[in-house]
Amino acid sequence: MNKVILLNKRPEGKPTESDFKFVEENMPTLKEGEVLLKTHYVSVDPYLRGRMTEAKSYIPPFELHKPIQSGMIAEVIESKNSDFAVGDFISGMLEWKKFQTNTGKSLTKVDDKGVALSAYLGILGMTGLTAYLGLIEIGKPKQGETIVVSGAAGAVGSAVGQIGKILGCKVIGIAGTDEKVDMLKSKFGFDEAINYKTTKDMQKAIKNAAPNGVDIYFDNVGGEISDAVLANINRFGRVAVCGAISLYNATEIPVGPRVQPILIKNSVLMQGFIVGNYAEKFPEAIKQLGEWLKVGKLDYSETITEGFDHIPSAFIGLFEGKNNGKMVVKV
Repeated sequence: MNKVILLNKRPEGKPTESDFKFVEENMPTLKEGEVLLKTHYVSVDPYLRGRMTEAKSYIPPFELHKPIQSGMIAEVIESKNSDFAVGDFISGMLEWKKFQTNTGKSLTKVDDKGVALSAYLGILGMTGLTAYLGLIEIGKPKQGETIVVSGAAGAVGSAVGQIGKILGCKVIGIAGTDEKVDMLKSKFGFDEAINYKTTKDMQKAIKNAAPNGVDIYFDNVGGEISDAVLANINRFGRVAVCGAISLYNATEIPVGPRVQPILIKNSVLMQGFIVGNYAEKFPEAIKQLGEWLKVGKLDYSETITEGFDHIPSAFIGLFEGKNNGKMVVKV
């Protein structure tokens, strides 16, 4: 029998295990033109929380009592498609199933030589693309500028910081534990890092870390942390709004400082984005990220949870800060 994880009910606030349901179904049978896939790695990401809510967004919500989908690495174990051979590894947006069939149209072959397969869900996948394209296209970094990254110990944030350093910027990261703060500086080369959970005055802490002000803010969290960064933004600053994990589980519309006066006074650009906006730039971005990775200019961190049954708990762990870098489940 095949194992499947469904969306059992729409979460209220932070997701819980009861929002998911495990079911068994018959093993899929292959049709002409299809491949049979065995799941190896599953990506769990904060944005999936938005798809669990029945609200209009840039991507349709998950359907109740249907399988959840996310980025995966899978192996072709049977093929009736001439484009794929048994033993090929692929990446794609797939359902939370141990085994599934696919026509191959949305799959990309990946190489398991020289780099860990899980990297294609992280630094060489949507994570790396989000960091690179958000920073380059919206942040437009110039040598000598100061970048602040919230959620800096996460997969996207840690990549943004490293890219900023490669481009000659000063980089300040914000994270939630002393361990993560140390990792940002020792492993990823951030110039400064701030533990927001132990810092009483974030606005002052950012000012101390960035005495010349903030030129670029890569926002992964929203909320009070972002309020504190924006209070330190420079004239003609740029804000790339990538995520708002601090608000994803809010049950009421949060009220905070109104940003318009800050944006007007300092002529600041603030732009939200999804990585798909820059799909035509994916090939050049992947090439650049791959080159930096090969020569050791880029590093990455992963939190790998083992076991198909632990996919929901790994996802919930994102909202409890249990991940260093990319959260991946190895099946």
